[in-house]
Amino acid sequence: RQKLNHEFSQQFLTLFQQWDSDVQKAEEQEEKLANMFRQQQKVFQQARIVQSQRLKTIKQLYEQFLKSMEELEKSNENLLAGAQSELRKEMAMLQKKIMMDTQQQEMATVRKSLQSMLF
Repeated sequence: RQKLNHEFSQQFLTLFQQWDSDVQKAEEQEEKLANMFRQQQKVFQQARIVQSQRLKTIKQLYEQFLKSMEELEKSNENLLAGAQSELRKEMAMLQKKIMMDTQQQEMATVRKSLQSMLF
């Protein structure tokens, strides 16, 4: 009985030692896994911060682009208005000149007619 008890005790002791070793290994692996998880969490948080900053930069650039486009459009409208005004002035001057030339030609024609009638 003692012999049988001793053999079973040895087997149980060996089995419990293996079990304890397995539990320690599992705890070590759990701790490693928890550390890796914390590291991944930090990496993701940093990536989220970087992406947030990039998104802000994109929004700012987009707003600057829109503002620049509006200013460019206003500038182009002003240039066009100025060019149209200048063109109108030139057309008015040319119209005046044509009228003056026409009047001078008519006067010259009238003079010739009068001269030919008088002489």
